[in-house]
Amino acid sequence: MKHVHGATIRAYSPTDCDRLADIWLEASRVGHPFLSEADLLDQQVKVRNIYLPQAENWVIELDGKPAGFIGLIDDFIGGLFIGPSAHGLGLGKALVLHVAGLKGALDVEVYADNDAAVGFYRRLGFAETLRHAQDDEGRPLEVFRMHRPA
Repeated sequence: MKHVHGATIRAYSPTDCDRLADIWLEASRVGHPFLSEADLLDQQVKVRNIYLPQAENWVIELDGKPAGFIGLIDDFIGGLFIGPSAHGLGLGKALVLHVAGLKGALDVEVYADNDAAVGFYRRLGFAETLRHAQDDEGRPLEVFRMHRPA
């Protein structure tokens, strides 16, 4: 476990699944307003049943309760989500720096329309390497792939 500004980073436990799926939904409503509620609810089921169980996840807690998480597939950030009530506290940065310390170089994909996320990753040293005209679900939403060297 690692402590950052009163927060603790720890490995994921299956008992976190429902809370993290809720954080995912709350954060996605803020960060991805261009996705419909139906798309978000459909995706939340995949987060709970597929992505969380298959990824290497790190949870950040505030006051002993999960406030956000980062999910990795090898050195690819599959998702980084902080509950909206905890935005701006440096929790996302702490999670990225934690996994960079474990993995070295990192890659991530973000929606081009999510200005906050694109700016966040740029500030942490990520640079755009590729653009896709569609997201993973085939929607016409531009996605940036970004890389951060070790």
